[in-house]
Amino acid sequence: MTSSDSSIRFFDEQFQRQAGAGEFELNPFERLALAHLRGDVLDAGCGLGNLALAAAERGCRVLALDASPCAIERLAALASARALPLRAERVDLRHHLPAPSAFDAVICIGLLPYFDCATAGRQLQRLRAAVRPGGIAAVNVLIVGTTWRAAFGDDPYCLFEADALRRAFDGWTLLHDSEQAFDAPDGSVKRFSTVIAQAPTGPGP
Repeated sequence: MTSSDSSIRFFDEQFQRQAGAGEFELNPFERLALAHLRGDVLDAGCGLGNLALAAAERGCRVLALDASPCAIERLAALASARALPLRAERVDLRHHLPAPSAFDAVICIGLLPYFDCATAGRQLQRLRAAVRPGGIAAVNVLIVGTTWRAAFGDDPYCLFEADALRRAFDGWTLLHDSEQAFDAPDGSVKRFSTVIAQAPTGPGP
């Protein structure tokens, strides 16, 4: 998901295990986002690409980005074999600059906490700016109170305040706004905030 070594290694190994075990079910956040996707879709931090594939199979034109070699190679091969309107690219998502107003839907599930907070905030604003008027953004982050740390290693990371996403999409129409907690290994807990928001149809913030 990120371009820092320990995070890439962690997720590359996880994706290989999941692919080997045939674990391709959409997670709860992906299922939630899928119903809102249409047109040109950016999936930033696509992982194995289960959501990107599901969106492309529904007729969306998908650009799927991740730093994991395993994930992108697999996804590109599947998209080609199935002749889907999906392009998979390996990029450094800490610095990637999506084109402004280029997408009807932008997805970013679980990516931003793996950056330092300054980078996470900057990239969130860039993703927000990539949404066309009337389009949607679906963003999911780990929040303060999370005790799960396995994937961070020694890398910088950012836990968001519980209302940070809501504030980031001020002026947009909130279609979904929730917090979730899940048990994680060694008695730890993952705490998430998820927002799905629709951009104004005219000039706005």
